[in-house]
Amino acid sequence: MKYVLAAAATALLFAPAALATEISVGYSPDFAQTLEDDYGTREGTYLAKQIENDLMREFASAGLDVERVVVMIERAVPSKPTFKQLGDRPGLDYGDSVSIGGMKLTATAFDADGAEMGSLSYDWFETDIRRTGITTWYDANRASDRFARKFAKKLQAEV
Repeated sequence: MKYVLAAAATALLFAPAALATEISVGYSPDFAQTLEDDYGTREGTYLAKQIENDLMREFASAGLDVERVVVMIERAVPSKPTFKQLGDRPGLDYGDSVSIGGMKLTATAFDADGAEMGSLSYDWFETDIRRTGITTWYDANRASDRFARKFAKKLQAEV
């Protein structure tokens, strides 16, 4: 048993260190007001988590060592009504209400020394109502995924 523990400890020493990237997601003043008035503030938290997960996945996949990323949601439009919108308009039907959604984002990545590694401004909005999804933030999630892939590729090319 003692040898198994020693082998496990040795394996941990030689395992690559986990990439620890600090990602902060904020909102433009206009979008923060839209969250407050129309969509509900919990929707901003959901979008921020989605962006963080997408960036972490893509950075790990690309093997990028990014210390910190600052992301700003400039604009986001849901594909279906949000919980707040449904509460504010009782006649609104979640099942039948569909719109063209998407998101506009800007981001800057920094290395461990605080030097800027790169930045990206990206927006994607669905153009065909027939391709929009069945969840509230379907199109915005697609925009987040595309943004993360594009940002990782850009940073990888600049390294």
